Amino acid sequence: MRVAVVFFGSSRRDRVAELARGVAEGIEKLGHQVDIIDGEKDSNATLTPYTYVALGTTSTSFFGGRIPDSIATWLGRAGMIAGKKSFAFLLATPLGAQKSLARLMKTMEHEGLFIRFSDVLRSREEAALVGSRLKLES
Repeated sequence: MRVAVVFFGSSRRDRVAELARGVAEGIEKLGHQVDIIDGEKDSNATLTPYTYVALGTTSTSFFGGRIPDSIATWLGRAGMIAGKKSFAFLLATPLGAQKSLARLMKTMEHEGLFIRFSDVLRSREEAALVGSRLKLES
């Protein structure tokens, strides 16, 4: 199965990229082909050929609840994504992480993605563990 791990890092790009690599490592351990896409740099990437999508970001406000506006725009141009199964993840922040995660999931669902799982992640190791436990099929 082909899986896309897409991330939007804003000001914390390096930390979110590390989480994306961790999720990708975990999924690869399950025997799937994984591509990592930087949503802020790969504006012309398409998700059409992928069966499963993992999308991660960070909160853009101190108290949480806000995510990069570019996510909705990018997903709108990402090809045929309606009905694809997905995983939403967010870089852990001291305040408001759950609120930001809820906004990310709402944005993904608005574009037609079917969210199977979501989580707030703190480290690459935790991301790899979560990625290796995802139920990608069925």
